[in-house]
Amino acid sequence: MHLIDLSTRHLPRETERLVETAQSLSDADVRAASLCAGWTRGHVLSHLARNAEALTRVCTCVLTGEADTMYDSSEARDADIEAGAGREAAALAEDVRSTAALLAPEIAKVGVQHVGTTVERVPGGQLIAAERVPFMRLREVVWHHVDLDAGYTFESAPDELVHLFLEDMVARLGSSDGVPGLSLRTDEGDEWTVGDGETKVTGPRHGVLLWLARGRTEALGDHSEPLPRLPFGG
Repeated sequence: MHLIDLSTRHLPRETERLVETAQSLSDADVRAASLCAGWTRGHVLSHLARNAEALTRVCTCVLTGEADTMYDSSEARDADIEAGAGREAAALAEDVRSTAALLAPEIAKVGVQHVGTTVERVPGGQLIAAERVPFMRLREVVWHHVDLDAGYTFESAPDELVHLFLEDMVARLGSSDGVPGLSLRTDEGDEWTVGDGETKVTGPRHGVLLWLARGRTEALGDHSEPLPRLPFGG
């Protein structure tokens, strides 16, 4: 199945699950820490809403040929997240719900016919391939749902998606500088090698993904040696 089709098939339900969690949070809950270093749950929810708006801009560029970027600048992105993070829980949840609802019909129009079209993340910055836009949003929704630390974990996600995210992380690590050699083995039988494979990491798929994404080891198997720090997460 093409990455676009796989992503768009799962995105509606995973978005619903995210919104349900957001709507369950209290004002005290959204001011508590998330799994994202330095961010409260309010920051995570604010980011998810602004990300939906930004990807709507990307979809408009892809679908119309209009010249624009995902964000005006990295500084503007960060400021917008910060500005919205301190709101009441109900306002944050509605922001996530309404912006996702506006994005949904636009992202559904992005298909294989748009392969090769690119949009700049910021002026003069990284190029975003149209065919990765649905996957990008799906990853944001699932990973940041986990970051809310409110009952949903990578184990809660469909196993097909966990495997897809692992494949993507391995590819990203393999093309990045400064990555330690890794030999990844999951209980489900997956095997990946990054670099020289020096450090062995084993565990269930959801546990390996949590470590790759957030550096957390609690869902892995027993590792007597400290695991290395990776250069990036989600």
